Amino acid sequence: MSLMPEDPNRVLLFDTTLRDGEQSPGISLNAAEKLDIAQQLARLGVDIIEAGFPIASPGDFDAVQAIAREVAGPVICALARANAGDIDRAWEAIRDSERPRIHTFLSTSDIHIEHQLQSTREDVKGLARASVAQAKGLCEDVEFSPMDATRSDVAFTADVLQIALDEGATTINVPDTVGYATPDEYAAFLTKLYELVPDLRNAVLSVHCHDDLGLAVANSMAGVQAGARQIECAVNGIGERAGNASLEELIMLMHTRRDHLGYTTGAVTTEIARTSRLVSRLTGYAVQPNKAIVGRNAFAHESGIHQDGVLKARETYEIMDARSVGLDANSLVLGKHSGRAALRQALEDLGYTVDGAQLKQAFERFKDVADRKKQVTAMDLEALVTDELRGDAQGYSLEWFEVEASNRRPPFAKVAVRTPDDTVVEGTFNGDGPVDAIFRAINSATKIDARLREFRIDAVTGGQDALGEVSVVVELGSPEDAVKHDTPGVLTGARVTGAGQAVTTDIIEAAAIAYVRALGNAVGKAQAAASDAELAQTP
Repeated sequence: MSLMPEDPNRVLLFDTTLRDGEQSPGISLNAAEKLDIAQQLARLGVDIIEAGFPIASPGDFDAVQAIAREVAGPVICALARANAGDIDRAWEAIRDSERPRIHTFLSTSDIHIEHQLQSTREDVKGLARASVAQAKGLCEDVEFSPMDATRSDVAFTADVLQIALDEGATTINVPDTVGYATPDEYAAFLTKLYELVPDLRNAVLSVHCHDDLGLAVANSMAGVQAGARQIECAVNGIGERAGNASLEELIMLMHTRRDHLGYTTGAVTTEIARTSRLVSRLTGYAVQPNKAIVGRNAFAHESGIHQDGVLKARETYEIMDARSVGLDANSLVLGKHSGRAALRQALEDLGYTVDGAQLKQAFERFKDVADRKKQVTAMDLEALVTDELRGDAQGYSLEWFEVEASNRRPPFAKVAVRTPDDTVVEGTFNGDGPVDAIFRAINSATKIDARLREFRIDAVTGGQDALGEVSVVVELGSPEDAVKHDTPGVLTGARVTGAGQAVTTDIIEAAAIAYVRALGNAVGKAQAAASDAELAQTP
């Protein structure tokens, strides 16, 4: 089976937000959040969704399996290292998909072979043959990647790719794993592979570029111009270290400059902004204001000369229409007198299907916000729906809080937190400010000494009554504190991070909820790490 497009200029979009993107520090998505992102990616029109790395954890396996069963349209892909256990686990996760794919990978650079794999080139060839053959025996659609390809010997990489093709790989991905290549080098490397491996023209050639030198999009396009017809990328460019090639930038590059480049995609461009917002909210990774395509300044004009020009003719300083990427979604949708049917219709217009208990819960949340806000916009509804997806992380939830704040004495906070064993614990503390006081009070209540690593407040829309969106990252553990904590299963020496987000009209309330969620996510990750360590020590 091959996804080779009939149109020679059609480029396949392979989204790795849920796999490589989720590997960004501090991101911890639950299964419901991953499923919601995957469904939005399907609405956006991506061709392949890399849903995760099933062997990594039971939670990742469950999320990949849910996406495979519930998301129709795109190919659903699972990542697996070149070993039997990974490949079996990947297949188990995606086998129920209408269009499953196994993506297996193995390093070909001498740097990785010697230092990471502690192996030899001959062993790598044997592993490549065995892993692709095993994957092909399970799944018709198989992708193979020679990791760190751009720092590999091109002749050896060609030998490994020929083996993968001989065993039935349908897509060959050539990654610039550490963002090392320049566009001309990358294009030349791919061109040489085509010369050394003629069979490569019978498969889909894919590119996967990292942004360590800021060249991920440029390298990806250079790869397409050299013959690749699949681009691996992520929403908002998130991913390991400096991130991946940005999905939205690549889509709009090919859309806006089709006259020059000649390439097409299957993307629904008006879904770009919504996809970007969803990923930003659920991951807690803010989009920088000057980010191309989706940054809040992307279509803003401060200079008087620019403003004058745009008012007279938009094309004087804008090469794209903001509406083409879906940036017209902030119009008034509902008010406090709107009924349940109107809310359901508005949510359906945004791509969310809710009914029964879900609709009841959403309506109660909507009414609460509508009582505080004069106008509830589409962006408000998006924020509320994504906030509901988060739920109570690892069983922790904020019951109530009280804060006393003044510049005449230290702020004081008192909180009550419901723990995973359904016990309500209380804590009090003073702090440098009301938010610091409430965070310390939560630590006091739970008896977990978490440290705040990141804290950010954003407004969902403009206006004094805007919803406040808070993102928090906390850290548990330190090199000097490698001991078991009072909380069962929490290994504080592991330096585990957890992220949490929350949305309300009260930013102190949102901060408290976000902190509790971040704490719960960190505890869950620490417990999983402790469990894995115990299993590793079991004879």
